[in-house]
Amino acid sequence: MENQQKLITEKDVKNSWLYYYIIAEMGISYERLQALGFATSLIPVLKKLYPNKEDLKQALKRHLVFYNSEAVYSAPINGIVIAMEEQKSRGGDIEDDTITGIKTGLMGPMAGIGDSIDWATLKPIIFGLGVTLSASGSMIGALFMLLLPIIQIVVGRNLAAYGYRAGQASIREILQSGHIKTLITGASTLGLFMMGALSSTYVKLSTPVQLSFGAQNKPFVLQQVLDNIVPGLLPLAAVFGIYWWLLKRNQNFTVIMIFIIALSIGGAWLGLF
Repeated sequence: MENQQKLITEKDVKNSWLYYYIIAEMGISYERLQALGFATSLIPVLKKLYPNKEDLKQALKRHLVFYNSEAVYSAPINGIVIAMEEQKSRGGDIEDDTITGIKTGLMGPMAGIGDSIDWATLKPIIFGLGVTLSASGSMIGALFMLLLPIIQIVVGRNLAAYGYRAGQASIREILQSGHIKTLITGASTLGLFMMGALSSTYVKLSTPVQLSFGAQNKPFVLQQVLDNIVPGLLPLAAVFGIYWWLLKRNQNFTVIMIFIIALSIGGAWLGLF
């Protein structure tokens, strides 16, 4: 029993998650999505736990069922699954459906957390700053984008080890504590500030429209009036217009891009922009 306890180390758990992080999206299918990557990442661990080939085969089959989550913040699931497989290999009373149920039940909530923090906040901020640096001619801009995977790897490896140490109770502890909600709210607020700053920097829109009311009067310059109301009003309206389209109409980015190009060309031809 003591030797069996030493078969799996936290390093094994962290390396298993890192392998999953790298290959999670490589073998995607509509039937299984990330299941192939998840099962493949567990092979080194499962080989240690199940030296018998038949037991190993059954373990791999358990993890080839449908699975899909956000790779970084679902890392505790990887750790919990390894802990459960370790207990099962010792003869623990754990059914296959129990392991599958844990994965299925947790992949949605953890994906929601990960998408909010990683892809909706960190990625736009880091990539936006990287683009800004690159546009100014700095080589650091290209390297700056590597900050995202570095942060993800550090966070994911530690979350996987935490899940392994704490077992099933760890996820309940994470979800029930108020820390995750606070983190998501803070990250979302920071993301809004950054997206507002980047939008005002990169969205350029003005109008040359001028109206004359008699030769003795100064022309009515529409852009000056708009700037006196709110500086950058047209770029702000463009950003909110696209946001409304994404929220209320559809998220077909090709259609939106074609619409923006057509509106820009038409507006320029008519002298509106």
